[in-house]
Amino acid sequence: MTMNMLQVFHMNKGGGETSYAKNCTIQSKILSITKPYVEAAMHDYISTGIIPRDTFTIAELGCSSGPTALDAVTTIMDVVETRGRVAKFMVYLVDLPSNDFNEVFTFIPSLQKRVNEEKGVGFGPCFVAGLPGNFYDRLLPNHSLHFVHSSSSLHWLSQVPIGLDGPKNKGKIYLSVTSPSHVIEAYKFQFRNDFLSFLKCRSQEVVLGGRMVLSFMGKMSTFEEDYLPLELIARALMTMVSEGLVEEEKVDSLNVPFYAPSLEEVKQLIEEETSFNGDHFAAIEVEWDGGSRINGFEDFHSFKGQLTRGEIISKMHRAVLESMLEHHFGGDIMDELFLRYAKIWDSHLLLNENSKLTVLVISLIRM
Repeated sequence: MTMNMLQVFHMNKGGGETSYAKNCTIQSKILSITKPYVEAAMHDYISTGIIPRDTFTIAELGCSSGPTALDAVTTIMDVVETRGRVAKFMVYLVDLPSNDFNEVFTFIPSLQKRVNEEKGVGFGPCFVAGLPGNFYDRLLPNHSLHFVHSSSSLHWLSQVPIGLDGPKNKGKIYLSVTSPSHVIEAYKFQFRNDFLSFLKCRSQEVVLGGRMVLSFMGKMSTFEEDYLPLELIARALMTMVSEGLVEEEKVDSLNVPFYAPSLEEVKQLIEEETSFNGDHFAAIEVEWDGGSRINGFEDFHSFKGQLTRGEIISKMHRAVLESMLEHHFGGDIMDELFLRYAKIWDSHLLLNENSKLTVLVISLIRM
C-alpha cells in the first residue's frame, strides 16, 4: 500500500448495517476453527515451564474493529486459568492508524468484567492498549511479547507491488489465470518481502520460546493464481464499464495489495528466515458465507428478511473492501457495485456448490 492507502484503508467503521462490526461472520468462523491451534500452542508453552509468572504479554495483530478482536485473547486466558497462574496480562491490539479503535475499545469492559466474574479474585488483571501501527515494521521493544496472534490479516500486503503502474493487468484488480507473468511475479515478490519482514520484526519482539499463531487467506495449490472474491469484484466492475458507469482505465489501474499464498510458499519463507520453528501447519476450507445458513435459510445478525448467500457474502466483503474501492472509484457506485457483486456470487454458487475459501493456519515457536 502506498502511504496514502495506509491512511485510508480500514474496515467499515461504526455499528451500521454495512459496518465490519455487523458483518464479520466469516472472520468469526475462522477464529472458531483456529481456536484449537491457539489452545494447543498455549498448552505446549505452559508445559515447557518457561511461561512468565509476572506479566504475560499478548499482541493481536490486525485486530480490526469488530467483536472478534478479543476472541483469541480470551482463549489464551482460559488456558492459563486451567494450567497455571500469571500475575497479570498485558494485551496490545494492533492495526493501521485508520482503524476504528473507538469501536474496539467498546468491547474491552466486557472482557474485564468476564475476567472478574468468571475467574475470581486470584486471577491476574488484564490491561489492554490500542497500538496503531504497521505489522510489517517494528511495533514493540525487544523481547517484550510472549504470544502473538493474527487472524485474517497477513494476506494484506504493505503496498501495491512495484512496477504495476498503468494497465498491465487489463480488466482485473488482482492476479488471474490470464494475468501476465510479470504481474504474477510482482505479487509473489512483494509477499516474499513482506512476510520475511514480518518474521524478522517479530523475531526481535518475541521472547525465546514464545509462540505465534497466524491464520490468513491462502490457496490449496501453488498453481492457483486467482482469488475468487477479487475476481468476481472485477467482473462486477467490468459489467459497469460495459454500461458506461465506470471508466475502464480505472479498473485497469487498480491493483489490490493482497496476496493469498500456498502453504508451501509460507513454509519456505519460515525456513529461510530461521527465527521460528514451524510447529503446526494446516490449510482449511471454509464456506464463503461463514456457514451462516440455518435450515436452508440465512440467519445473519440483525438483518431482517431472508438473504441469499450472495447477499451475505457481498455485505461481508463490502465491510472489508469498501474503503479501498471508494478511494479509487468514488462513493457513488458502491451500492450498485455490491448489488451486482451479490448477484454474481449467487450465480457462481449455483454452479459451484462446493466452492470454498482456503485459510492457512500456522503455529510457530521462537527459536
